Amino acid sequence: MTNNVVIKKLTSERFAEWDSYVNQHEEGTFFHLSGWKSVIERAYGHNTYYFFAEEEGRIVGLIPLTQIKSRLFGNALISNPFCVYGGAIAENSDIRSMLETVAEEASITLKVDYLELRNMAQTNSEWPVKELYVTFRKELAPEPEANLNAIPRRQRRMVRQGIKAGLKSVVLNDIQQFFSIYSYSVRNHGTPVFPKKYFTILKEIFGDKCEIRVVYHGENAVSTVMSFYFRDEVLPYYAGGTLDARKYSAFDFMYWDLMQDACLRGIRIFDYGRSKIGTGPYNFKKNWGFSPQPLMYQYKLVAAKSVPEVNPLNPKYQHFIKMWRRLPVPIANVIGPWLARSLG
Repeated sequence: MTNNVVIKKLTSERFAEWDSYVNQHEEGTFFHLSGWKSVIERAYGHNTYYFFAEEEGRIVGLIPLTQIKSRLFGNALISNPFCVYGGAIAENSDIRSMLETVAEEASITLKVDYLELRNMAQTNSEWPVKELYVTFRKELAPEPEANLNAIPRRQRRMVRQGIKAGLKSVVLNDIQQFFSIYSYSVRNHGTPVFPKKYFTILKEIFGDKCEIRVVYHGENAVSTVMSFYFRDEVLPYYAGGTLDARKYSAFDFMYWDLMQDACLRGIRIFDYGRSKIGTGPYNFKKNWGFSPQPLMYQYKLVAAKSVPEVNPLNPKYQHFIKMWRRLPVPIANVIGPWLARSLG
């Protein structure tokens, strides 16, 4: 029953209560935390609409929403942009439905093209689902050696190559060091880079829940990853490498080093994050012995006539990707953030 449930907008006075609810809810994720509201508003200037359901003064459900309006990529209301997970979490299906209805009403009021809910499971059978992304999550063993032995032989050999190459991993939380490597790497993939201030704000807002790890070969930094910690999970989220990263198996070593450190800290779940089916990152994660789990990204079409295809696999973006790879990194780092703010 929802007779006594009211829907309200989140204000800063309720941030702690919101986060407490996220942390205790089985379906809560790092990307439901209230900090994303501040990150997205400050880094990109997008309008956010964070709603919660309240019953007798207590939060019983919530949904984070952000409007991204772009001349190039359209007008969307998303839960949650720049994140792999989102959607409503609630005490029961009735309250979840209430929150999804509020999101739908907001999408109509804002006259967006579509509403997108980045759910891990389908919640509304009437809304289209895009079967493009999967996530890779796995429970860690409590001992590093057991986790190493669980990696398939071929991939385990790559990890050992990194160890033999003398790679060392350091937690620096150095945004400049991270951004230099990351921006170079995403340019090579033909992707506009997010602004450096975005990563600075992420670190400021989430503190020790946002970690930067850098891998060195001698004195040269060859790869880096920004990871998020949530409850008993670790999510390596933004990663990049230099030209020497592949030569020294730096990515393989880096993820193993993070996994090893996580299990020693009592972390239970290693979340490799989402990948598009059939891509290089998808195959890389499968090679680690992780099984893909489909993500149920659901859409409510408002002005749009079909589910959007704003992703690198869309053929119409292939020329742009090829062109972007040829840009000098300093130019890509100037133009990229302007484009990336609309690629939530």
